[in-house]
Amino acid sequence: MSLTSDQLTLPPLVEPAPPLTPKEVQRYSRHVIIPEIGDIGQRRLKNARVLVIGAGGLGSPALLYLAAAGVGTLGIVDDDAVELSNLQRQVIHGVSDVGRPKAHSARDAVRELNPLVDVRLHEVYLDSSNALEIFEDYDLILDGTDNFATRYLVNDAAAILGKPYVWGSIFRFDGQVSVFWEKYGPTYRDLYPEAPPAGSVPSCGEGGVYGMLCATIGASMVTEAVKLITGVGRTLLGRVQLYDALRATWRELRVAKDPEGQPITELIDYEAFCDVAPAAPTAAGGSVTAVELAEMLAARDAGLRDFELIDVREPGEYAMVSIPGARLIPQGRLLSGEAWGQLPKDKDIVFHCKSGVRSANVLAAAREAGFGTARHLEGGVLAWVRDVEPEKPTY
Repeated sequence: MSLTSDQLTLPPLVEPAPPLTPKEVQRYSRHVIIPEIGDIGQRRLKNARVLVIGAGGLGSPALLYLAAAGVGTLGIVDDDAVELSNLQRQVIHGVSDVGRPKAHSARDAVRELNPLVDVRLHEVYLDSSNALEIFEDYDLILDGTDNFATRYLVNDAAAILGKPYVWGSIFRFDGQVSVFWEKYGPTYRDLYPEAPPAGSVPSCGEGGVYGMLCATIGASMVTEAVKLITGVGRTLLGRVQLYDALRATWRELRVAKDPEGQPITELIDYEAFCDVAPAAPTAAGGSVTAVELAEMLAARDAGLRDFELIDVREPGEYAMVSIPGARLIPQGRLLSGEAWGQLPKDKDIVFHCKSGVRSANVLAAAREAGFGTARHLEGGVLAWVRDVEPEKPTY
């Protein structure tokens, strides 16, 4: 069965729970008095099981609003810990949570807001080995992750199990949100049939994000989730909403199911599909450690060695923290071939980025471009700060 994007409603996702208790009626009264939601709709929310992938920028407002709305069971998939840099946008966490598992911090915040919610934690890295088993126990999935491999994994696992999911994405000042459900309409693969080239789309950790944008897109995701659960309104199935926070404008993109698309029947290696695994150096001596680089820089300062240290991050990252003596040439200019002429072929070259992933990709491209002795910094600037200049900030 397939619905057009002009059809107003989908069937309610779950059956109503038993009657609300007097305390639940009081808590959710502002929903119950809305004719479109009412007692039955609130009981559907109580009976719903929603899985949120990630307790980060989008997961934070999504979890809080799902809990406040009275969703009976919330699952949280996250294996990360709270960092100070998260607090600029991940509002479910606080200063006292820094260093704690995000799943634990999010669970405690949800319970503080609404102790009636059953919170289930999945403190694992989501991949092809566990996605189907985890998804099986939920009615609806919300995906706010920031990498393409996980997005395709969520899409395919949901399609195999016949489950809908709400997708959100943010970058700098731009946000996107949509609903995918193979049973009734398009999936993420209809929007993005192929993954973009590795490294062509920076993550929020590389390119930054306008913190308040998380609330806008996260709330929009919950709005769609509640409509799916209760069966009210017109969902975003077949449509993608695009939000420009700088201009305060929304626009809409239509997306249709590919009539020639192949059914999704199994999960694959999504890291390989998206080509996101760090490129392996093709020759011996392809990397240096932070301590080794510090020694090389000291020798260069003393006139005993000559090499180029190239920072392939973005200008904003470079301005925040940099390695002394590094020259900035963003990865995009190198991978496009535009900036190879700015590199000497008669000197050794060391590339570095934030964590080593981008510099490894640049290194592989540099080898193909004829820079056979080039190397890169293992662990990037994060390793440099950890091992050489711990007084500098990280991000």
